[in-house]
Amino acid sequence: MAPPPLLLLQDITLTLGGAPLLDGAGFGIGPGERVCLVGRNGCGKSTLLRIAAGEIQADSGTVFLQPGTTVRYLPQEPDLSGFATTLDYVRAGMGPNDPEYRAELLLTELGLNGTEDPATLSGGEARRCALARALAPEPDLLLLDEPTNHLDMPTIEWLERELLSLSSAMVIISHDRRLLETLSRSVVWLDRGVTRRLDQGFARFETWREEVLEQEERDSHKLDRQIAREEDWMRYGVTARRKRNVRRVAELAELRNQRRTAIRPQGGLKMEARESDLSGKLVAVAEDVCRAYDPAHPVVSHLDLRVLRKDRLGIVGANGAGKSTLLRLLTGQDQPDSGTITIGSALSVVTLDQQRRTLDPKATLADTLTGGGGDMVQVGDEKRHVIGYMKDFLFRPEQARTPVGVLSGGERGRLMLACALARPSNLLVLDEPTNDLDLETLDLLQEMLAAYSGTVLLVSHDRDFLDRVASSILMAEGGGKWVEYAGGYSDMLAQRQDATLAARPRAERVEAAAPAKTDVTPSASPRQPARKMTYKDRHALEQLPGQMAALEADIERLRAILSDGGLYARDPAAFTAATAALEKAQAGLTAAEERWLELEMLRETLQSS
Repeated sequence: MAPPPLLLLQDITLTLGGAPLLDGAGFGIGPGERVCLVGRNGCGKSTLLRIAAGEIQADSGTVFLQPGTTVRYLPQEPDLSGFATTLDYVRAGMGPNDPEYRAELLLTELGLNGTEDPATLSGGEARRCALARALAPEPDLLLLDEPTNHLDMPTIEWLERELLSLSSAMVIISHDRRLLETLSRSVVWLDRGVTRRLDQGFARFETWREEVLEQEERDSHKLDRQIAREEDWMRYGVTARRKRNVRRVAELAELRNQRRTAIRPQGGLKMEARESDLSGKLVAVAEDVCRAYDPAHPVVSHLDLRVLRKDRLGIVGANGAGKSTLLRLLTGQDQPDSGTITIGSALSVVTLDQQRRTLDPKATLADTLTGGGGDMVQVGDEKRHVIGYMKDFLFRPEQARTPVGVLSGGERGRLMLACALARPSNLLVLDEPTNDLDLETLDLLQEMLAAYSGTVLLVSHDRDFLDRVASSILMAEGGGKWVEYAGGYSDMLAQRQDATLAARPRAERVEAAAPAKTDVTPSASPRQPARKMTYKDRHALEQLPGQMAALEADIERLRAILSDGGLYARDPAAFTAATAALEKAQAGLTAAEERWLELEMLRETLQSS
């Protein structure tokens, strides 16, 4: 018998303004379960999680929490005001029986010392402090709303490992596909006010969602046919008993109401970058560039880099590594201490700022898009009515006079995209563009970047997004050193793992790659005479170096193909085939190297004897 749920939400309804935001939503979670809550921006995910955490009350419905269950909630925008230090903030979230050392331990692992003033923290530091407060008590239930926002890659990977090690039940809202695929065991999909559950991990979700929507389309078609039949009866049917006629008229009205409300169209996001004239072939060239604010800690040290037109350069590193400084150098906003940076000709730059400092929280959505100049938005070379342009980014007409400050994080992200993409460009500088965006918007942003003929400089900590978009990765290796790797984030990890082997002679590389063999002492087992080399062995020893060279050439060729950031969008089948071929070639090279090592050791043994 399954244990009773720790938390159960049933028939939750909530109306904010016009149409219901939640209309019969709910979910349950048992001990140790890991559930991800997904849905479009503005659909009510954060609101439902706040109801689960007891932060707000629903209009109706049931919220049941198992007595004695400890719950910790991580909001999207944690409030650290009123605390003298970060350690005070973390300790305030702990119970009397919780081990106090956990607070200091987690702060240290997250790069904080506990003495920081919360008022001076950056967005990433505040998020790390809030994570320490949520994780320190090791609660029975964790409610996490966008836990990876503003975190750098090392911290995201640490968080992934930490959450996997906990026995706590979890409900997670996140746009990070890789995190959801790793952690989730069930998916709750919030769509048009109601929830559906899939008791499988997130990797299966998108296929399942398409199946649900296709079934909905079939049901909609059946309902349309049923309405048409009833309308035909209304016009041409023979009059029978009055009561029966009245009943059928009422049934027709109910069918029409179902068609109007139960199966509402979702609408679609339209995302297209307005492109200006082509830039020069060279966008930016850095030669022996150095930049340091403190001579003991250089941000950029002896960097050589060429950014060409149509490149999609992903810039990756820990917070404070100098990613923003590097962007300013490559776009001419900052000058190096030494070395030269040549900026290409005819550049039209559009920048998406992760801090969203350009958004005035008091301004309305319409004024933000129009600049306060009437009802028209300048989109490239044409003017469009602000309501029509808003609809392209899934904003409702009634939101035109909504202050920016009350929009959700995802809606503010879409607003920043709407403002940026209205301006013509041939160089997009995207600093954490994926923060708060839902999965559908991320897919469309990826497709837009694949079709964009200009150049993209992308700072992101979203591993899946980097894999899909970047043609090369510029990685901060520490001490101001930056190294460029072909391909996406996963390709970069594979190349970094092999970097030390690649620098060695072939024999050393093969020996390092070969599986370790168990030492056997003479007393434990008498030495067996080595077998002789057959003609087949000698022939293989002669042929294997050429085979390995051919496989290495194939691997380089396939890596070059996969370094094309637009390949996945243009031809998913070719991308899949090239990926499979690369894996096969790498496996073949490993097997050939192991076989060569075995035969070479046999040859040396026979010669020495």
